[in-house]
Amino acid sequence: MPRYFTRDHEWIEADGSSARVGITDYAQGQLGDITFVEVPAVGASLTKGDSAAVVDSVKAASDVYAPVGGTVTAINTALEDAPDLVNSAAESDGWLWDMDLADPTELDGLLDAAAYAELVAGQ
Repeated sequence: MPRYFTRDHEWIEADGSSARVGITDYAQGQLGDITFVEVPAVGASLTKGDSAAVVDSVKAASDVYAPVGGTVTAINTALEDAPDLVNSAAESDGWLWDMDLADPTELDGLLDAAAYAELVAGQ
């Protein structure tokens, strides 16, 4: 499945019209120890760029933005008891939500892995 990245450090992995969203390993490293994650409600309709979730850490609370528009189909309930999964596995078990894409062509405006690595290297 192709994985895309935003300049705000979210990742999205798409499989046809379905996708999984989380924050990047770089982002969790900048936040420090994650203490709480507020994810969107199942059924929520998101527009690209919407503040969709909040990740609280020992340093700050940070918004997580919808990389594309669509409808939330599932949330990572494991984060309720173990928000630190975002720290230990940001780009795998620490995912935040699944969604059905409203317009899969919105993925075209996101960064691929090489472009994201360049972005992070410059920060």
